[in-house]
Order: sequence, then structure tokens, then C-alpha cells
Amino acid sequence: MAYASTSLDKKTSILTLQKMKQEGQKFVTVALYDAPMAAMAQHSGVEVLLVGDSLGMTVLGFDSTVPVTMEHMIYHVEAVSRGSDKCLIMGDLPFMSYATVDDAMRNASRLMQAGAHMVKLEGGSWCADIVSKLSDRGIPVCAHIGLTPQSVNKFGGFRVQGRDEQGARKLMHDAKVLEKAGADILLLECVPAALAKEITEQMSIPTIGIGAGKDCDAQVLVINDILGLTPQPPKFSKNFLVESKDIPGALGKYVEDVKNAQFPADEHIFN
Repeated sequence: MAYASTSLDKKTSILTLQKMKQEGQKFVTVALYDAPMAAMAQHSGVEVLLVGDSLGMTVLGFDSTVPVTMEHMIYHVEAVSRGSDKCLIMGDLPFMSYATVDDAMRNASRLMQAGAHMVKLEGGSWCADIVSKLSDRGIPVCAHIGLTPQSVNKFGGFRVQGRDEQGARKLMHDAKVLEKAGADILLLECVPAALAKEITEQMSIPTIGIGAGKDCDAQVLVINDILGLTPQPPKFSKNFLVESKDIPGALGKYVEDVKNAQFPADEHIFN
């Protein structure tokens, strides 16, 4: 039976997402940056709103996420929090804002006070101590592995990660270390579908995929990609506005297709 998207009737929490994973229900995430879009996403049944440092490229005109500051992030977290009272709001810690445990504590608390319910940071096992300290102090964490855009200069571009055996082993190791450290969610970006499936099956915490196949517990797309606003959209994205007459319709179609495992399709994944 097709899923019909409706407004959320109760507040989404980490426990909500854990229960959905246990019951095999997909949840939906959208990266967006303002109050009106947040309200529309909530009304369409989106459970998680990511205020991503992707705003550097989608809103501010930078060529990467590296120039994004804490002030940018706080401004947009505050805006999104004013547009939604039921979605779980996740805020990105931007480039070099969590280089040390003290930096992470200070800046994560600023995002939480701005309205985030969880912070997201990029990096593998080197982040374990930071994740542990944040978790111990009551700050939920989403750990982001695979293609981590803040490291684009180190990677030499936006490249799929974990395609060879060594890379795959490293990502699996990082996932397990971060879960043990206290991460509440694991985000996998641009990872081969089979590897993302294996990681998801071995994690007790939910996984969110973007360019990581359809077997993750959730999917995330940037609102600009959903609405066809990206001049050169990535392989893993889809313009849902083409099939809909308006923005709420596009968001509703995205929710429906994720819930029914129709998105991502084969053309959106890496093998």
C-alpha cells in the first residue's frame, strides 16, 4: 500500500528514530535552511531536518563548505527551528569548529542553544573522543563518514569512498568505533550500496544515506536538489518538482518514495 504523506502529529526524537529502525520503517531527512521550507517539510511528513553546512554552496555561493562559519550555522538553525516544532533538527558543526574537544563543546552548545536537537560532525575514528565527550554531556551526535565535504581538499574532489577493500574496511571500522563512542546516528555519503547495506545491518543505531543505496534506515537530500535548483545535480539526487505541481507536492513525493523504497533507484546509487 502506498504511503500517504501527512503532517507529523507528534515530536520526533532519537527514540522515535531508533524505534523506526527496529521496526524496519524508513524515515526521511531533508537538508534545508529557512523557516518556510521547514514548515512545509514538517507538513509533508519529514521526520528530520538537517541544517547543513551545504548552505555554503546552496545559499551563500561558496564553492565548498569550508568557508562556512558558526555564525552562518547559528543564523540558519534559529530560522529552521522557528519553522518546525515537531521535526528533529540536526545542525552541522562547520569546518574546524570541533578541532579539539573544547572547541566541540563550546560550538555544539551554541548550536543546541540556537534550536538544534542534535549536532553533526564529519570524520572517522579520530572523532571518537569528541563524540564520547559530547554524548556524556547530553549532546546527541550524528557522525558523518564516507565522502566528508569539509575534507574535499584532502580528497582532491568529491569522490566516492570505500570502493576498494582497504577503504571499505576503514569505513566499517570507523562506523563501529563511532557507535561505541556514543554516536546516535551514522550518516553515510557517497558509499557503495553493498557496503552501506553491510554497515547498516551491523549498526544498532540508525543510518542515513546520501548516495549510499536504498538499504540505509533513512535518506537525505538537499532541498535545492529536490526542487531542481542545482545546475549540475549529483548522481544521487533527483528533481521531484518535475513530477509535482508545487513545492509541497515535491516534498510529499520525496517522502512517499523514500518510505516505499522507490528512492533511491538504481540510477542514483554507486556500486
